[in-house]
Amino acid sequence: MKDKTLQFKRYYTMGEVTEMLGVNPSLIRFWHKEFSEYIQPKTNKKGNRLFTPKDVETIRKIYHLVKENGYTLEGAKKALKDKSTEHLLQTQYENDSKELIRNKLLKIREELLKIKDLL
Repeated sequence: MKDKTLQFKRYYTMGEVTEMLGVNPSLIRFWHKEFSEYIQPKTNKKGNRLFTPKDVETIRKIYHLVKENGYTLEGAKKALKDKSTEHLLQTQYENDSKELIRNKLLKIREELLKIKDLL
């Protein structure tokens, strides 16, 4: 997963979601079909998908289960349904988010130090 923090917006485009996760749009479309019970983006007049922050969080959970932990799609569906797994997913997601934020802050610090050296 790429180092992109979730900005606070009402909706995210397909491009923004794929950039955050570092995956192809076709994978997001596939997951949308497979996990339609959990991912329910709105569509604009052109038919483009617009994902809510909740949708993005769900997609990140699916990414974590399938890509990082090797779950099958059926296994990931069961894990999303299982409330006992939810706590584990949330803890892992929070840890991942903290790491992403930490990395982002380190990059900002590096940029500020470069700017300071230029002054």
